[in-house]
Amino acid sequence: MKLKQRVVLLAILLVIFIFTKVFLIDNLDTSAANREDQRAFHRMMTGLRVELAPKLDHTLQSPWEIAAQWVVPREVYPEETPELGAIMHAMATKKIIKADVGYKGTQLKALLILEGGQKVVFKPKRYSRDYVVEGEPYAGYDRHNAEVAAFHLDRILGFRRAPLVVGRFVNLRTEIKPVATEQLLSTFLTVGNNTCFYGKCYYCRETEPACADGDTMEGSVTLWLPDVWPLQKHRHPWGRTYREGKLARWEYDESYCDAVKKTSPYDSGPRLLDIIDTAVFDYLIGNADRHHYESFQDDEGASMLILLDNAKSFGNPSLDERSILAPLYQCCIIRVSTWNRLNYLKNGVLKSALKSAMAHDPISPVLSDPHLDALDQRLLSVLATVKQCTDQFGMDTVLVEDRMPLSHL
Repeated sequence: MKLKQRVVLLAILLVIFIFTKVFLIDNLDTSAANREDQRAFHRMMTGLRVELAPKLDHTLQSPWEIAAQWVVPREVYPEETPELGAIMHAMATKKIIKADVGYKGTQLKALLILEGGQKVVFKPKRYSRDYVVEGEPYAGYDRHNAEVAAFHLDRILGFRRAPLVVGRFVNLRTEIKPVATEQLLSTFLTVGNNTCFYGKCYYCRETEPACADGDTMEGSVTLWLPDVWPLQKHRHPWGRTYREGKLARWEYDESYCDAVKKTSPYDSGPRLLDIIDTAVFDYLIGNADRHHYESFQDDEGASMLILLDNAKSFGNPSLDERSILAPLYQCCIIRVSTWNRLNYLKNGVLKSALKSAMAHDPISPVLSDPHLDALDQRLLSVLATVKQCTDQFGMDTVLVEDRMPLSHL
């Protein structure tokens, strides 16, 4: 080979080497992040099935102490939770030592104190699994099984922002009435052969009580967050007005997200990305009623958006996709980790994972098959929405690294 040809060949090889090296360096962080997301997904799937068992291994602490120590500003429970089954078993079986009307709100619930002093919120069964609520997506009563399903979906999505929830059967005559406050006891009545109560809330009516099957009532119990973590309530920037004929700004202003990005706490920190995550979460469960949300107090926008009160879900199939997913449609941003997790869950994996996660719950089956099928269909809609965004603005703009400050958007 002539010298000139050798020089040309060496030059080509050098260019290929440099290009390859630059390409690898440029993609090293993304690849590492994707690999970690994949490992996290496999860890989640491995620990998906939670068997409720009373024994706490390797600890002298109570289940309530363990759950309280889990709570930090960015998660309610950690990624790996070998004690979860024992905590949920305690929630489903511990003796009720006091029962009272629920905290203020629009829906019927009871506040229970379990043995050991732990508060839980009890939401009673109002509908059969396959009952469809007609009218607006936010119409009707809370659905207790929706709280259980939403908690496990929170686990599957890797958010870890929903308080622990488990199904429970309670005997109203022997477990509740003997320890009930006068205020709660005054709302008890008998309808046919069934014990019922209607509690105290904005929409609670004596004419619309929740009734047990005889004395036994099915419901869900949600673990109360530790009092050392007081909550702060915020109006959701994409909330409805609930006024006849009056639209919220986001409903007619396509550039609304730009205005949101200029206001606290959405102008910095993770809160706007939390809003996007929550829009995806709410669309998957069919919740169109998140007009407010909670975070921890005095957090300056740093704490998570806590996924409380998820019971207006899995009841109405007629969802307005663009309404619930409005934050995603209008902002066209999403966390890389969320995007990766959603892609891992397609092709039927989401339905299978949720069904498996809920298999050992005391009120299993938690969801009917049509509701599980709807989850997989809605996931495809979310993925298609993100694809529209990336086609329009590019992957680098739409997919945001989880720890990137909002000011960089």
